[in-house]
Amino acid sequence: MTPGEIRACCLGQNGAFEDTPFPRYPELTVFKVAGKIFALSSLEERPLKVALKCDPEEAVRLREAHPEIVPGWHLNKRHWNTVTVGGLPDRMVRELIEDSYDLVVAGLPKAQRLRLDRP
Repeated sequence: MTPGEIRACCLGQNGAFEDTPFPRYPELTVFKVAGKIFALSSLEERPLKVALKCDPEEAVRLREAHPEIVPGWHLNKRHWNTVTVGGLPDRMVRELIEDSYDLVVAGLPKAQRLRLDRP
């Protein structure tokens, strides 16, 4: 996947938006839903990597199965993975982004989730 495809996939999630909230790291792009982060990436960095939220048990399984997936850098390593994009099929990366988004949305209050469900 290219940086543009990562951006498009993240922004394609319902209610998602892009932000650069860390003045010390202006190159770090953050993708959020309802103010909560579901993906982080330095889109110009090579190799291209994206940090994604993950169910803790699934995170361990993914790390064991794929050397391109490691514990989240500077994040809670139980809940976040850093994915080196080029080493995995595009479909898998898209699914990991969608799973991260879904985990964040599931943790939102019901009223916020309902607002996201509206067209």
